Amino acid sequence: MTVKTRFAPSPTGDLHIGGARTALYSWLHARKEGGTFLLRIEDTDRERSTQASLDAILEGMAWLGLDYDEGPIFQTDRFDRYAEVIQQLMDSGHAYYCYCSREELDAMREKQWANKEKPRYDGRCRHRTEPVAGVEPVIRFRNPDEGDVVIKDLVKGDIVINNRELDDLVIARSDGTPTYNLTVVVDDIDMGMTHVIRGDDHINNTPRQINIMEALGATIPAFAHVPMILGDDGKRLSKRHGAVGVMHYRDAGYLPEAVINYLIRLGWSHGDQEVFTMEEMLKYFKLSDINGAASTFNTEKLNWMNQQYFKSLPAETIAGHLQWHIEKQGLDISKGPSLTDVIEGQRDRAKNLVDFVESSRYFFEDFDSYDEKAQKKQFKAGVDATLQFIHDKLSALPEWNPEAIDAVIKASCEELELGMGKVGPPLRLAVAGTPMSPSLDVTLNLVGRERTLARIEKAIAVIGGMTE
Repeated sequence: MTVKTRFAPSPTGDLHIGGARTALYSWLHARKEGGTFLLRIEDTDRERSTQASLDAILEGMAWLGLDYDEGPIFQTDRFDRYAEVIQQLMDSGHAYYCYCSREELDAMREKQWANKEKPRYDGRCRHRTEPVAGVEPVIRFRNPDEGDVVIKDLVKGDIVINNRELDDLVIARSDGTPTYNLTVVVDDIDMGMTHVIRGDDHINNTPRQINIMEALGATIPAFAHVPMILGDDGKRLSKRHGAVGVMHYRDAGYLPEAVINYLIRLGWSHGDQEVFTMEEMLKYFKLSDINGAASTFNTEKLNWMNQQYFKSLPAETIAGHLQWHIEKQGLDISKGPSLTDVIEGQRDRAKNLVDFVESSRYFFEDFDSYDEKAQKKQFKAGVDATLQFIHDKLSALPEWNPEAIDAVIKASCEELELGMGKVGPPLRLAVAGTPMSPSLDVTLNLVGRERTLARIEKAIAVIGGMTE
């Protein structure tokens, strides 16, 4: 059996964290088993489906690296096929017309509530043979009256539902359009799905879908219902927890590798290991190892994961992700050091790509002012003479590299009989405009000889003006 999985979002909003995790689990299972991963767009809700949402889904999957082998396949292109299957179910006696009005259905439910019964359609149109004049009927699936539906769930174990708990669901509306539970069954059959991996909010749909599949004589796929994701208050993750589309995390400066790693750990584990390469994910991931309990989204943990990837990813990979942020923030990197060199110098202190670009700006462009608090503390009388001494030593260097720069700074401290605490901070502020930067030898080397000397000269003039 060749494994085939799918991700089937509705284009009615952004690709959110829960959907992205489901897509990841489906993608991983297909890739691990040498199978096929398909993208299906469930766009039958034409009023709510938008091109912007579709674009966000496709962009989010591309950013996360979740490529697909087939698709995107759109349900709106398959209405003729759904109509064909609905007619097949009608012809075989597995479906029937229902002429009940909205008022009739409401009254039925109210009576059931009053009798403390579970609200459900009572099947009153099951045996109707004559149409009702002036009424456009819906079509209902004739659910079995007896027996159990057994969901052999790869995450939660066997789930047994008695058919008496299920009513006859609508599979076609009065205008002829198919409903979700019909379209998803037809698609999963036609597209050869072997594994249906989705959120456990679909568990109530699954026994109904299995019954439709059996009525059509189809092979039942394996199911894996993954648990929901909770906010830190124990409630389902939503916008009020700050949960937004996946592309928000790109915009906020997260690395896609870190987001993928965090997503897989939201419900799956392999021992005590936290950080996984993609090769390790593919090696260790099993659907049966997904935890059946809900997971809690923790932004601090995601931030920690992002920092781990800043430290470990090749500089070239990080540079590729930085390009979008550099362009967005309008930074011209053509006049400065190699971006990969800046990454190597800054990676240990980086939190996200947005902050990285901002904290690296002085490598590529000059600044008009200094950190105000640091300026008051460091630019005091006499510091200009110290900076002038170091400037003269640096300008005499035959070669500009970290080793030579470090030697000059240390020698200057000895000659001036000053500790590094008196020399380093004002020099860093003069060259970087901020009290935070990589080590001085790395900072000055990346800024370059001409810029470094010019900035020291500017700082000397500023200090002179302050102390006059």
